[in-house]
Amino acid sequence: MHTEVFTDGYQPPRMGQFLLYALVVFLFLLFVLRFWYLQVLHGEYYSRVAHDTRTRSERVYANRGIILDARGRLLAENRPAYYLTLISEDCPDIPATLAQVSQWLDIPPDQIRIKYRQGRKEGKFFEPLVLAADVPFERILQIEPQLFLWPGLTVETRQRRYYPQGELFAHILGYVAEANGEELKADEELRLGDIVGKQGIEYMQEKRLRGIKGANILEVDALGRPLTKYQKALPKAGVNLTLALDIDLQRAASQALGEESGAVVIMEPDTGKLRALVSHPSYDNNIFTARLSARDWASLAEHPRHPLQNRAVQSVYPPGSVWKLMMAGLLLEQGLDPRATVSCAGYVSLGSRLFRCHRQGGHGQVNMMNSLILSCDVYYYEMAQKVGIDAIERFAKACGFGKRTAIDLPHEHSGLVPGREWKLARFHEAWQRGETLNIAIGQGFTLVTPVQMAVFVSALLNEGKLLKPVLLEGEEPEVTGTLPLSAPHRAFILEAMRATASSGTARRISRPDAVMGGKTGTAQTVRIGERRLKKNEMEFLHRDHAWLVSWGMKDGKTYVVVVMAEHGGSGSGTAGPITARIYESLFGPLTPPGRQQVSREGGQP
Repeated sequence: MHTEVFTDGYQPPRMGQFLLYALVVFLFLLFVLRFWYLQVLHGEYYSRVAHDTRTRSERVYANRGIILDARGRLLAENRPAYYLTLISEDCPDIPATLAQVSQWLDIPPDQIRIKYRQGRKEGKFFEPLVLAADVPFERILQIEPQLFLWPGLTVETRQRRYYPQGELFAHILGYVAEANGEELKADEELRLGDIVGKQGIEYMQEKRLRGIKGANILEVDALGRPLTKYQKALPKAGVNLTLALDIDLQRAASQALGEESGAVVIMEPDTGKLRALVSHPSYDNNIFTARLSARDWASLAEHPRHPLQNRAVQSVYPPGSVWKLMMAGLLLEQGLDPRATVSCAGYVSLGSRLFRCHRQGGHGQVNMMNSLILSCDVYYYEMAQKVGIDAIERFAKACGFGKRTAIDLPHEHSGLVPGREWKLARFHEAWQRGETLNIAIGQGFTLVTPVQMAVFVSALLNEGKLLKPVLLEGEEPEVTGTLPLSAPHRAFILEAMRATASSGTARRISRPDAVMGGKTGTAQTVRIGERRLKKNEMEFLHRDHAWLVSWGMKDGKTYVVVVMAEHGGSGSGTAGPITARIYESLFGPLTPPGRQQVSREGGQP
């Protein structure tokens, strides 16, 4: 059988060949363009990405600067601590790993998961996330042998802050803790898990104390395992700080204050250096550098006497009779003759209201010197009506009250010097004449801090210079203002303080071996009736605040000491013995031993 094949010269369509060739050329050009894009146009970028894929940067933490007292003794140091960190990109099973960490450290699983989610949100690619800080060494010994089973988990050794003096310097040093979200956003140098100052000197001097991190470069294999390490940048330790404070004086002032809630300020009037700054009750700032438990926080936050409050700079009080020092200066500058007398019968009438003196029977004829020595209220009631609230307000502000002292501690309170405009803005009410009388004796709306009183008394001694209180040793004195008092008028007030310490309400601080000056103050917290109740007859929160502002000179050294005992009772009865004990630490015990017996004035300012 025969089969014929007919070709008739058949040719395939040329258009199909052309399309096939065009497609091949197009794909070739596409590959060439892509190659040019990757290797030429963005070659440097992708080279860096490839390098970063096989290398990682490892932070090297700088040592935080230590803090010393004026004699070079440690107040804040660093000790090694262990952190458990996780590189999530190296971890194949995140839930199981977090559960294992929870089991190892006896931390609730939810807490570990929250820590991890926060780290993923705020951290960077291949950056170690801190799951647990300050892990006990005993736990580390148990964990390390098992780490090879949990890729991505690492134990890091970092520095932990330690305060060897504990409660004694807590309000000045403050504390450090892990940076929160707001702090991380505000400072580009911070990374998740970094430690920053939260209060006190640690907060105010954060940049100087922190130092600068270094870096190591790690070469890793395809599984992320380190192969080699080399140093990229050395860390730079933070600056060491020396404070003007003295451990011995700080401890002596704290012991003298005893169980009283309050504050003590010891200041050098010529330099502004603070040799002691005590606030009581205090707290152990070491609890903040580790894992702060809910129980510890509740014990501080709910404590009825607020131990976290720095009473020397953050708390404000009516100054009571120590305010009369400022009032006497105003009267002298107004041209009043200090020899002019006022008759004190124990009260002053204003309308239907009686404004009483602390001494029921009155003081009789009183001039300015006696008004300070005896702390006569009636003298200042009468004089306040002559000068008026506007003059008092202006002069008090010029003396540094009603504004911050610029001390290098956070959250300093400015206090309050009230006046007509302030009351109108605050209460939408006009000023009353009786309020002027209250202001004249340091009551009413007037509020000051203990450190403000120290600056004012220091200015009486140093030719009128209002100095910034100095916490850092070596810092030059900084004048923030000048007392509006002439030299003769400052001398008059200092002589009145000397006489008050010698034979007046501040006799408890009198010493035969030193030149002493003082002024007591008893600041009421509630309105009193005709009879002034004794301290033990009143509820604690209704008791008066006890003030004593003073200065002492011996062997070429001069100190200003301010004591404020919160709800402590009378200035002479409570603040007086405290101040006397402090001067024994400054000037040594009295010789011969023993102290002149003085009578107690019930409720004496």
